[in-house]
Amino acid sequence: MKAMQMEKKPFNNIPLILSILSLISLSPSSPFTFALNQEGLFLQQVKNSLSDPSGSLSSWSDQDATPCNWTGITCKYPGSSASPSVISVNLSGAALSGSFPTFLCRLSHLSVLSLYNNSINSSLPLSISSCKSLTYLDLSENLIDGPVPYTLSDLPHLRYLNLDANYMSGDIPASFGKFRRLETLIMTGNFFNGTISPFLGNITSLKRLQLAYNPFRPSQLAPELGNLTNLEDLWLTNCGLFGSIPSSFGKLSRLVNLDVAENGLTGSIPCFIFQLKNIVQMELYNNSFTGELPAGWANLTQLRRFDASMNRLTGTIPNDLCELPLESLHLYENQLDGTLPDTIAKSPNLFELRIFSNRLTGSLPSELGQNSPLQTLDVSRNQFSGEIPRHLCAKGELAELLMIYNSFSGNIPANLEQCRSLSRVRLRNNRLSGAVPAGFWGLPHAYLLDLANNILSGNISYMIQGAKNLSTLSFSNNKISGNLPDEIGMLENLIEFSASYNKLNGEIPSSLVKLDQLIKIDLHNNNLSGEIPGGIQYLKQLNELNLANNKLSGEIPEEIGNLSGLNYLDLSSNNFSGEIPLGLQNLKLNKLNLSCNQFSGPIPPLFAREVYRDSFLENSGLCGGFAGLCSRESKGRNQVYLWLLRLSFAIAAFILLVGLVVLMWKYKNIEKINHGVIMTKWTSFHKLGFSVSEISDCIDEENVIGSGASGKVYKVVLSNGEAVAVKKLLERSAKDDTSFSSVDSEIDEFEVEVQTLGKIRHKNIVRLFCCCDTQTCKLLVYEYMPNGSLGDLLHGSRGGSLDWRTRFKIALDAAEGLSYLHHDCVQPIVHRDVKSNNILLDGDFGAKVSDFGVAKIVQAANKGAECMSVVAGSCGYIAPEYAYTLRVNEKSDIYSFGIVLLELVTGRRPVDPEFGEKDLATWVCTKLNQRGIRDVIDPNLDCSHKEEICRVLNISLLCTSPLPINRPSMRRVVKMLLDSSTEFKTKIAEKGCKLSPYSSDDNSKQSSIV
Repeated sequence: MKAMQMEKKPFNNIPLILSILSLISLSPSSPFTFALNQEGLFLQQVKNSLSDPSGSLSSWSDQDATPCNWTGITCKYPGSSASPSVISVNLSGAALSGSFPTFLCRLSHLSVLSLYNNSINSSLPLSISSCKSLTYLDLSENLIDGPVPYTLSDLPHLRYLNLDANYMSGDIPASFGKFRRLETLIMTGNFFNGTISPFLGNITSLKRLQLAYNPFRPSQLAPELGNLTNLEDLWLTNCGLFGSIPSSFGKLSRLVNLDVAENGLTGSIPCFIFQLKNIVQMELYNNSFTGELPAGWANLTQLRRFDASMNRLTGTIPNDLCELPLESLHLYENQLDGTLPDTIAKSPNLFELRIFSNRLTGSLPSELGQNSPLQTLDVSRNQFSGEIPRHLCAKGELAELLMIYNSFSGNIPANLEQCRSLSRVRLRNNRLSGAVPAGFWGLPHAYLLDLANNILSGNISYMIQGAKNLSTLSFSNNKISGNLPDEIGMLENLIEFSASYNKLNGEIPSSLVKLDQLIKIDLHNNNLSGEIPGGIQYLKQLNELNLANNKLSGEIPEEIGNLSGLNYLDLSSNNFSGEIPLGLQNLKLNKLNLSCNQFSGPIPPLFAREVYRDSFLENSGLCGGFAGLCSRESKGRNQVYLWLLRLSFAIAAFILLVGLVVLMWKYKNIEKINHGVIMTKWTSFHKLGFSVSEISDCIDEENVIGSGASGKVYKVVLSNGEAVAVKKLLERSAKDDTSFSSVDSEIDEFEVEVQTLGKIRHKNIVRLFCCCDTQTCKLLVYEYMPNGSLGDLLHGSRGGSLDWRTRFKIALDAAEGLSYLHHDCVQPIVHRDVKSNNILLDGDFGAKVSDFGVAKIVQAANKGAECMSVVAGSCGYIAPEYAYTLRVNEKSDIYSFGIVLLELVTGRRPVDPEFGEKDLATWVCTKLNQRGIRDVIDPNLDCSHKEEICRVLNISLLCTSPLPINRPSMRRVVKMLLDSSTEFKTKIAEKGCKLSPYSSDDNSKQSSIV
C-alpha cells in the first residue's frame, strides 16, 4: 500500500510543475521559448533560398517565437491575444543573391517589400501576384532579367513600384492600365525595347512616372499620357521619342518636373506649356526643337530651371522669361539672335546664366548681378559688344566669368579686383583696353586667368603674388609693357605662362626657375633682354620654351639639355652667341629653332641633318653639314674646319660600308638552327649596345611575358645586364586582313608600328630600339617596362595596391603621350587602340603608350575624320561613332582614354558580366544618376582623395561623351588633369559630388561631377 502511495505522489505535483514552467516561459530572461510561428517558418524558407555571404540574415533564428525582432522585419501587434503579423520586409543593401523568394508572398499581411540593391538574378515569377497585400514594392538595382510579369497589375493595393536599374526587357505590359491605386512607377535604366504604352494613360492615380534610359523603339509621345492629371514627375530622357509634344500635355496642371531630354522631338516648343503653372524644372535639351521661344513665361511663376540647349531654336529670349526667379537658365548651342533683355537682370534668384554659342548681339544689361547672387556667367561665342557690367560680383559670389569670343570693349571694371570669389576668368578674344586693375592680377582663388587677344595695356602688378592658386596665366597678344615682376616666382602652382606679342622689357626674372610645375613658357615677340636665368634645369616638367623674337643675349645654358620633357625649343631672332651646347642632343625635340642669332662653332652631330636645316639659318659663325649654311664672310675662316669635317665623315662612311659588307657576308643564309630565325633586314632607331644574335638567341618560350592576337612578347636580358622586350609578330595570310584588329590591306601591322614608333621621341611613348624582318617572323625590340601593363596591374591580383597618387600619375603620363601624338607630331597620329593593356609602366610606375600596330597618321587636319576599311580597336574601348561609321580621328582615341580613366577611378574592367549589355561608361552614368558617387569609386582608394577623384571622373565623362564634338582635345585633357590635382579648383558638396553643366570652353552639354 505504501509502495502504491509513493508511486502516485508525483501526480499530485503536476499542477505545481506546470505552473512553474508557465512562469518560466513567460519570463523575458527565460532560456525556454515557444516554437517559431508560421510566418517565421516562411521567412526561414526565404533565408534558405538565398545566398547570404555577408551574414545579413544571421539574426533570423528558429530559437525565436516570432520573427519580429529579426533584421529587416517589422510586425504589427494587434493587441489582445492575437499573435503579431509581419507587415514589412526591408532587406535593402544586404548583398543577397539568388532567385526571387516566392515564400514572401505567403505572408498574408505583408504590405512593404524592399530588396533594393541586392543581386536577385532571376526573372520575376507570375506568382508574385499572390502578394495581395503589397502597397510598396522596391526591386531596384538587382540583376533581374526577362519580361515584367503582367500579373503585377493584379496587386490591388500597390501604390509604389520601383524596378529601376535591372536587366528587364520586352514591352511594358498592357495590363498595367488596370492599376487603380499606383502612384509611383519607376522603370529607368533597363532594356525595355518595346514602346511606351498608351495604356499607361489609364493609371490616373499616377504621380510619378520615370521610364528614362531605356532602348525603346522609336515612337511618338502617346497623347493618352495627358490623362494623367495627377502626375507631378515625368522623366522620359533618352527613350527614343520623336515628333511633337502632344497638346494633351497641357492638362498636366500638377506637373513639377518635365524631362524629355535627349530624344528626337521636333516642332516648336508649344504654348500650352504655360498651362503647367506648378512646373519647377523643364528639361528639353538635346532634341530638334525649332522656331522661337514662345511668349507667356510670366505664367510659370514656380519655374526655377529651364534647359533648352542643343536644339535648333531661333529668335530672341522673351523678356518675361528673364523676369522669372530662375536659378538656372541654359540656352546654348541654338541659333538665338537679337539682344539680351534688360529684364534678365531683375531675376532675384539667378545664380547661373549660360547662353554661350548663340548669335546674341548688343550689350549685357548694366544691372546684371546687382539683384541676384550670380555665381556663373558664360556668354561666350556670341556677338556681344559694349562694356562688361560693373555689378557682376555685387553679391560677392561670382566664381566663373566666361566671355570669350565676343566684341566687349572698354576697361575691365575696377571693382572686379575686389571679387575674391573668382576662380575662373576667360576674357580672351574681345576688344578690351586700358590697364588691368592691379588687384585683378592677384585674385586669390583664381586658377585660370585668360586675357589673351585684347588691347590691354599697362604693367603687371606686383600684387600678382597673391594669386597663389593660379595654374594658367595667359595674356598674349596685348600691349602690356614693363618688366616681368619677381613676384611671378611666388606662383608655385603655375603650369602655363603665355605672354607673347606684348611690349614686355627687362630681364627674365630669376625667380621664374622656382616654378617647378611649369609646362609651358611662351614669351616670344617682346622686348626682353639679358640672359636665360640660371637654374633652368629645375623646371623638370617643362615641355615648351619659346623665347623667340626678343633681345636676349649670352649663351644657351648647358643645363637645358637636362630637361628630359622638353620637346619644343624656339630661341630664334635674339642675340644669343657662343657654341650650341652638345647637351641639346639629349632632348627629344619635336621643334628646334635657333636661327637668326650669333652662334658660332660646329653644329652638334645629331642636328647636322637635312631635317634640321631651317633650325640654324642666319648664324654668321655657325657651320655644319648643310650646303650653303655659312655666310660668305665666314666661309674662308671655316674652310679648313669644313674639309676636316668632311674628311672625317668620309672615313667614317668608308669604315661603315666595309663593316656592312663583312656583316652581310658573314650572316648571309646562316640560319639560327635553335630557333629557326634567319635575319634578313635589321633597322635601328637608337644607338644600340647589343647584337642581332643576342636577340634571336633569347626568343624562347621560357622568356614569354605576354601574348596577343598578333604574336608574343619576350623578355630578353642582354649580356650587358640590360633588359629589352621583343615583340614577335607572326606572318599573316591574306585572309587575315579582315580580322578585328587588322589595318588597311596596303600596309601591315609591322610596317605601321615601325613607321610610327621609329620617328617618335617622347618620354611617355615607349621607345622602339630596332626592328628586324626574318623569313618566318618579324621582331620589334622595345625598352623593357618592368611593371607590365596597366590593365594587368589594375585588374590583376595587385590591383587593389595601386593608390590614387600612382593612378593619377599614370593617367597624366598617358594623357601627355597621346597629346604628343595628336598635337605635336608633324603629321598627327591617331593611335586607334588606346586601352589599359597598351599603357606600360616602368620601374617607377611612369606610364608610356605602346602598341601602334593599328595607328593611323592623319594626313591633313582639315580632312576631318578618315574612313577606315575595317574596325580597329578593342572591345569596350571603341567610340560609338567609330563602330558604325568606321570614321577615325583623334576623338576616337579620346573616348578610349576616357574609358581608361574610368578603369582607374572605378577599378573595373571596360566590359563586365555585371554590366550586361552596357559598357563601363553607361554603367557609371547610370550609377551616378541612381546612387551618386559612392557606388562608382573603387572602394580600395583612400577617401581622403575623393575630391580629386571626382574631378578626374568628371574628365572621364567628358572624354566618353557620345557626341565626338563634345569631347575635349588631348591637350585640353592634360590641362584639366593638371588642374584637377590642386585643391582650389572645385568645391565638392558635403555629401559628395554633384552634377552641374559644362561651360563653353568645354564645348559640350552633359552632366559632370564638379
